[in-house]
Formats: sequence, structure tokens, C-alpha cells
Amino acid sequence: MAPLWSYNGVMAVSLSIKDVPDDLAEALRERAASNHRSVQGELMHILETTVRPKPFQAGRLWRQLQELGFSTPAEASVLVREDRDSR
Repeated sequence: MAPLWSYNGVMAVSLSIKDVPDDLAEALRERAASNHRSVQGELMHILETTVRPKPFQAGRLWRQLQELGFSTPAEASVLVREDRDSR
């Protein structure tokens, strides 16, 4: 039975990966170092962002685009309609 430990106050299981190629392990160590994390922390980050991604927030994206000064020309909707109707 795998030992249990607490991550962010939630009980979790320990995982292990066997037979990791040396070059992959080295790349992981380098990635962890460049992100100022331990290898364990880097693996946890990869799992969290890949397996449990954050939900898309359209409103937040819209605000960011406005802050950057992006705009959509009025003719964009005409181009989209023409493309859609040509199918």
C-alpha cells in the first residue's frame, strides 16, 4: 500500500515512474531549476496544469485584450459571414 501524504490539505497517494530515460530525467531537472522548483514540485505543476486545467474565462480574456488595445475592425464580421456562406 502506498503511503498517504497531504498536499494543500488534501490527502493524496504517492506515485512513482519507473525506467525514466536519463535524458528525460535531466530535462526535467533543468526545467525544475529554471522554474525555481524541486523536481517533485515541477512534476506536480505539470500534472496540475495538464490533468486539471483551469476553466476558460472569456471575460478575463476580453479585459486583457482591451487593456492591450486590441480591436476588431467592423469588416471582420462581413468576412466571417462571407466565409461561412461560401461553404
